Amino acid sequence: MTVPDAAAERLDALTSWHSDWKGLRVVVLGAGVTGFAVADTLSELGAEVLLVASSVDDDRARILDVIGVRVLRHPLDSVPDEVVAFAPEVVVASPGFHPDNAVLDWAPGAGVAVWGDIELAWRVRDKVNAAEWILVTGTNGKTTTTQLAATLLAANGLRAAPCGNIGVPVLDAVRDPSGFDVLVVELSSYQLHALPTEGPGALHPVSSVCLNVADDHLDWHGGADAYRAAKGKVYANTRIACVYNRADEATRRMVEDADVEVGARAIGFGLDVPGPSDFGVVEGILCDRAFLEERHSSALEIITVDELEPQGLAVLHVVANILAASALVRAVGVPVGVIHDALGGFRLDHHRIETVEHAGGIRWVDDSKATNPHAAEASLRAYPSIVWIVGGLLKGVDVDGLVAAHASRLRAAVVIGVDRSALVAAFARHAPDVPLFEVDHADTGTVMSRAVAIAESKAEAGDTVLLAPAAASMDQFADYADRGRSFQKAVRERAGGGADGDPAAGTPDSGV
Repeated sequence: MTVPDAAAERLDALTSWHSDWKGLRVVVLGAGVTGFAVADTLSELGAEVLLVASSVDDDRARILDVIGVRVLRHPLDSVPDEVVAFAPEVVVASPGFHPDNAVLDWAPGAGVAVWGDIELAWRVRDKVNAAEWILVTGTNGKTTTTQLAATLLAANGLRAAPCGNIGVPVLDAVRDPSGFDVLVVELSSYQLHALPTEGPGALHPVSSVCLNVADDHLDWHGGADAYRAAKGKVYANTRIACVYNRADEATRRMVEDADVEVGARAIGFGLDVPGPSDFGVVEGILCDRAFLEERHSSALEIITVDELEPQGLAVLHVVANILAASALVRAVGVPVGVIHDALGGFRLDHHRIETVEHAGGIRWVDDSKATNPHAAEASLRAYPSIVWIVGGLLKGVDVDGLVAAHASRLRAAVVIGVDRSALVAAFARHAPDVPLFEVDHADTGTVMSRAVAIAESKAEAGDTVLLAPAAASMDQFADYADRGRSFQKAVRERAGGGADGDPAAGTPDSGV
């Protein structure tokens, strides 16, 4: 069954904050940060809202009650009778709800439309003023690129907000009373999966990028093709610049296959010499050869790799992120001189190739954010001799290629995680000569201090002890930030310096 004509006509008309949302019956799935933002927004618009979740924080439930949102606690392993009786016109699902969830499976057959929070945010984006949207996705580097782009826009005097999968719901940014000129929206594959590419709910970004694609969350998407198809939606209807990675053929094919607006350009970025319409690196200089009239014969200098070194930004995959972010904001007219100056004050987030200590000739690096093999691979490439702390929740991905590719630079490896068998087997097959140590998963409270002690006993001057787990953290830690803090605490305690607190609040490992 499809959405009935009369209902579809009403939903098609909901393209503005100022449309008639009153009385629209909406079921919201999920009571986390996103679900709460959705329910709060719809309540403000005058819709009738029923929020359904397996658990709801008591404080949040009280607020929802005050704003007139009904709350139903239900395991969602079946369609609640209350949902059927409510007769919703729309279901809005938080990111991460699997497509075969009972309610999402039921809705289309019952003539109920299914939206995600991003579609809702696009439809109501004009509450204060209709900001331009820049979209960022990729298996790795999304958050850094999103933050970079927002920083560069702000340096040019634009009111810019990084939001989306980065931790701030887009709906919160849309409803900010100060308003924004540009929203830089980080999108996970979960959020992209739910997005339409045509019709009133389809996004029309000014610029967009898929930074890279590597197998991840295949269990959720059902395979690599479905995962890549979700990522490719980021380019749909782009108006000015589709930014892609020249070193990742899949991203170029996504741009070629995308239906974009007339006049949109494909802009490549990479660590090699750029061609016309590209961003790249020439003799240690990051260059724009896309947004200038003389691009067939010259390029604009952005910044040098040497200038990036003091802030820890000269690592190759971060340089690539800088090039991508520069391309995204050049599409809205940010001058290269502004980009140069803004990069001088930019710092990476905690737990992203963050140097914790450098003593006795040994560097200790926290890259707990490397929650999949593709991210860990970028970190491993950055250092010549490594004691590698690796392991966690692998989410069904293959680690053989990662181990085989970097065996030659490993002094030793320390495997953590509840299920270490896949990693241990990969080392046995592809790196049998690398000294391998396991930390018993039963000792969760001291797992990182034990891993750090083993690493210290094996590291030599000139080595880097690298926490790049290539896996999610939830088997032993609350999230990747909790894992990183545990590593930093253990390193500093062994160095005799005590543990510094991490001012950045951790966020759960999320869809990529």
